[in-house]
This record gives sequence, structure tokens and C-alpha cells, in this order.
Amino acid sequence: MTATLGDRFRAWVRRRRAPLLHIAGDTGGDGPVVVMIHGIASSSVTFQNLVPLLEADHRCITIDILGFGQSPAPPDWDYTLAEHAAALDTTIRSLRIRRPFILIGHSLGSLIATRYAARHPNGVSRLVLVSPPLYLPPEMIGDRADRTGMGAYFALYEFLRGNQEFTVRAAAALARIAPIKNVLEVTADNWVPFTRSLQNAIESQTTIADLAAVDAPVDLVYGTLDPFLAPGGLKIAERLRHVSAHRVAGNDHLVRPRLAEAVAAVVRDDKTADERG
Repeated sequence: MTATLGDRFRAWVRRRRAPLLHIAGDTGGDGPVVVMIHGIASSSVTFQNLVPLLEADHRCITIDILGFGQSPAPPDWDYTLAEHAAALDTTIRSLRIRRPFILIGHSLGSLIATRYAARHPNGVSRLVLVSPPLYLPPEMIGDRADRTGMGAYFALYEFLRGNQEFTVRAAAALARIAPIKNVLEVTADNWVPFTRSLQNAIESQTTIADLAAVDAPVDLVYGTLDPFLAPGGLKIAERLRHVSAHRVAGNDHLVRPRLAEAVAAVVRDDKTADERG
């Protein structure tokens, strides 16, 4: 009992002392603010196809998440969604954004963004989740095929966490053929943030519950060929009244030009609606 209370206290202290994250880009300007956060084992290069589509009339801010890119990687942190969101909160507060902003998250970034939006209902005007890995415990999935698929994801991630040499080599091989340079990086230097984020933020997520608590309109934007999407989680999310789904044919997990255009269309529509209001 004492250890459990001690763990909770240390987690609370970490959230209170969450470090500033690296702001990879800020286009400035007076337009509506769009904050973008990337996924696991990546950096803000994730959005290199999206920022040019928006920067003419939006202030685009890209932030490296805790443990990746050029952001701090505290070795004693657990890299839970709460810790990731706390670091994001510290960083956003430092920017002194005075109006509600559009928050875009890709992959793990979409889970962090959802937690942030659920905890800061007055700060986010629209939540855009790109390629979101919405996972649930397999036993909570009714459809047999979806339940089997969900179990396969958890088995894969457990294997990756337990086999560092294989995982580093596989990530390097994928990075060499990726269309976005440096979009994937798993090394000895970020192994702790990678494995802990995988286990404590992706595998142990409560994103469906967080999503239900978000007040802002939510858009799911994903490719039909994304290998990391779990149909069971998506089906539940898409039934929520404030959630809209946008499927991009032929796109995988990365923010390729076609997926970037779909995200930009959602953001531009938000701006148009704001002007009409």
C-alpha cells in the first residue's frame, strides 16, 4: 500500500514539474493557431507535407513530444499519457496562446492530444487525430475478428519491447525506405522513451474514454492502408456524436501528401466555419 501511494506521489510530482518540450517550428503570424504533435519514435518532420499547406493563413506550431526529436528524455519517467500530456501543457502555456487553438496529433501524438483536450476543454477549438492507434483490451471487443486483431497488436508490441537489437535494426531498415527523411528513429539513445511510451501510453491507453470527455469537435483522418489502425477501436470512436471520420484511400500510416491535404481541408473548414460565426 505504501509503495503504491509513493508511486502515485512521484507521478504527481513529475506532472507538476513537467519539462518544456522542443518547439521545432513556429511560423508566426496572426492567423488561427494550429499546434501539431508527432508520434512515437519520430519528430516534427512528420508534418513536413502539412505545414506548407496551412502556413499562409495559420500560425503553425510543431512540437517534439517528450523523449523524442530534440525534446528532453528524462530517464526516470514512465512516459505515460499523463506525463506526455503534462509536458505538452507546460510547453503550450509557455507559448501564451490567447485563443482556443486547433490541436493535431499523429499516431501516439493523437493519444496525447486527446488526453490534453479532455483535460483542457477551453483551450482546444478542434481536435484532429491523424492515423490514431485506438486500442482496447481484447476482452472488451465483441467482434471476434477485431478481438483477434487487437490481440495481435499487443503481442507485436510486447515482442518489440523485448527484442532491442531486432527492433532497432527493423526501424533502421524502414527508415531507409520511408518517403519522409528521419521520420522513424529507434536507437539506444531513445530506447527507454520508446519502450515505456509503447507500454505505458499506447498499450495502456484510455483514449476512448478521453475522447468521450472532449467537448470540441473531433476529426479522425486516416489512410485505408494504415497497418496500425485497430478497427475495433475506430468503430467505437466513430459512433461518438462529436466525431467525424475522414478516410483517405491508398494512404498508409505516414502523413504523405494525400493525407496532408485531407488534414488541411479539415483545418481550412474549421477556419471557414469560424469566419461564418
